[in-house]
Amino acid sequence: MTPQQLRALCLGFNASVEEFPFGPETSVFKVLGKMFALTALDGEPLTVNLKCDPDDAVRLREEYGAVAPGWHMNKRHWNTVTVSGLPDAKLRELIEDSYDLVVAKLPRAERLRLDRG
Repeated sequence: MTPQQLRALCLGFNASVEEFPFGPETSVFKVLGKMFALTALDGEPLTVNLKCDPDDAVRLREEYGAVAPGWHMNKRHWNTVTVSGLPDAKLRELIEDSYDLVVAKLPRAERLRLDRG
């Protein structure tokens, strides 16, 4: 997956936006103000930090060499994924899971507003 494809995928979710709170080199993708992905799109290798269920986070790290504890993140809830180390379908799944975890924690009224899209 290219950096452009990664950006497009993250921005394809309902109400997602790209912000740069840590400087112009770091893209932070948020839904209603809450981060679900963080990446340096010009990084080599290209990596992305994704929110993850704690039990799934450990399993994914054991299963895939491209998945590591979240760099500069709460390692219980975040993984850093090397994009080239996973099939695109699996990467899409992990990004969607991250988005869904964040949305699930939003207040009910905001979740309902997202559903109406």
